[in-house]
Amino acid sequence: MNYSRNELIKTEATMNQMRNSLYILVRFMEKNGIKNSTEIFRRMGRSIARTYFNYWKPTDFIKISNLKDVITTIYKNVLNSTISIEINDTEKLVIVRDYKCALCKYQYDDVEIAGCEILLGMISEFISLISKESTEPNSIFLDPIEVKESRANGNKSCLQLYRYKISGEA
Repeated sequence: MNYSRNELIKTEATMNQMRNSLYILVRFMEKNGIKNSTEIFRRMGRSIARTYFNYWKPTDFIKISNLKDVITTIYKNVLNSTISIEINDTEKLVIVRDYKCALCKYQYDDVEIAGCEILLGMISEFISLISKESTEPNSIFLDPIEVKESRANGNKSCLQLYRYKISGEA
């Protein structure tokens, strides 16, 4: 069966297939000496966000006041995941804890990279695309920092860190 991209974003099987193929890809990359898998995964995530954005976006603007809601909506609608978010205004950090990470469902002893590295690229790009289109002042932009914890590495949840910037601030 052939799906259009619009139909594909509505299926749950998409994340299962993506997760399964990610770890095959990681093993292939390691076997062939490819060392920059984190950057490759984040680039994949940015590409996914740009494609997804053509078919769906959760809001027309992002400010600090709705940032948690927007990120939560993206995780719920795209990844079918329920998350908790903490915003640290002192360090300008967004800390996302995901107990049901779609890309890190299983622990892999032979793989060190977390599948949710893709999410760092995807979420930050999604937020940036919305903000670039927005006419609102003080839009938010995210930069991925790191996957601090991952279910794929044996943790109970995935912990993803982003740094936020507000347009117009130095």
